[in-house]
Amino acid sequence: MDIDIFSVKPVILWTDIMIWLLVISASAFLLMLRQNPEARAQWRQVFSSRLGMVTFVIILSYIALALVDSLHFRKALPPVEGQNSSTVYYSNTVHSVLDLALGEMGELKERSYSAPLSLKSFTKENMIDASGEPYRDYPDLQHAGSHLNDPADYNTDLLLQSATGMGKGLIVGLILCTLLKMSTRRSTFPWGAAMATILVIAMVLGWLIHMGNLYHVLGTDRAGNDALYASIKGIRTGVLIGTLATLIMMPIAITLGIFAGYFRGWVDDVVQYLYTTLSSIPGILLIAAAILQFQVFIDLNPGYFEVGLEKADARFLGLCFILGITSWAGLCRLLRAETLKISQLPYVQAAHAFGVSHIRVISRHILPNVMHIILITFVLDFSGLILAEAVLSYIGVGVDSTMPSWGNMINLARSELSQDPVVWWNLIGAFFFMFTLVLSANLFSDLVNDAFNPKNRQERAV
Repeated sequence: MDIDIFSVKPVILWTDIMIWLLVISASAFLLMLRQNPEARAQWRQVFSSRLGMVTFVIILSYIALALVDSLHFRKALPPVEGQNSSTVYYSNTVHSVLDLALGEMGELKERSYSAPLSLKSFTKENMIDASGEPYRDYPDLQHAGSHLNDPADYNTDLLLQSATGMGKGLIVGLILCTLLKMSTRRSTFPWGAAMATILVIAMVLGWLIHMGNLYHVLGTDRAGNDALYASIKGIRTGVLIGTLATLIMMPIAITLGIFAGYFRGWVDDVVQYLYTTLSSIPGILLIAAAILQFQVFIDLNPGYFEVGLEKADARFLGLCFILGITSWAGLCRLLRAETLKISQLPYVQAAHAFGVSHIRVISRHILPNVMHIILITFVLDFSGLILAEAVLSYIGVGVDSTMPSWGNMINLARSELSQDPVVWWNLIGAFFFMFTLVLSANLFSDLVNDAFNPKNRQERAV
């Protein structure tokens, strides 16, 4: 995909703003961490293991792809005859910087299904031979393998192009590892495991991107769209829904949970009534009703959205918000119970005796002692919400169908699995990328739990 940087119009979506704010917030959190020796020691324990370093690099690679996919723009349309030269019109199709890195992968569309790395269509069609006689056969794909002069060179080309793609990825990986090595010379962390993971990820991505511009590595769907392209573009949706929904839920749960356990009385009664009522409502029905109402608002106000992607982005942001405000009850219960216990400890009672304000007691004594629960819940809910998006899209109330997501791919694959022969590659593509991210997040969360949970620290001390 060739782009002139002076002939594009930036497109800023609300979710683009959100994800970059998250990056800034995470950077500020790391700077604050350097001033807290205890927190630094706990995080050092997480990253001192090879597993922690490997899973962190994998999660970081997903976040990096999501960030690159959050820089959107529209290309300028070529001028037409009679058009004012000073007037520039832009395409309604929104691209991202990730599309530039993926090349023409998203534009190589076939007529219908094709199997992974295949040169022919998946289904037979009526064709006419040179003598004019009709027959049925598998037609050649329009784009996959079009660079081949002779189809007999297919196997050799696969090997050569695979070596080329992995070689490109290896070069990029070595550059990244060199930069990492130069910046961490005096560190005692297991950087060897991190560098090995970087090399593997770089080689895999290099192979996928290079081969994806020559063949359909994961085949195509019913509309002829490349399944690998859809799987990679779904990374942004998965990362955003896991982080945004969790961060929307956190302030509600933290505020209500701590206030209920600290002030008790009528405050505790009101908070308990709220989360008990919320927990008694079927979550799927509540989310579905809210999403449908939000979709009605979008349909009735088309003037608020300049391009179709902005509508899909608004629905996605609404889904994150709804998931956040319907999933705070569990963490609220935990924080309420922990605050009830901490508020009765001698040093908290002494602070009250000396006339320390409630806000200062909460910020200096309560909140730091429940931070381990907040961190553990964050990393656990992150992977849970990624899976929730897949389930909601499967039943038709998830993200917009025009927005790339693993849930939408799984939803489309349910009818394909009943075909004969089975079309399995769309499901496998979404499953592989989702499984890798969720597994890494779960393993990383176990390490965070071991490092921050006071009970685990006491057991190790004994």
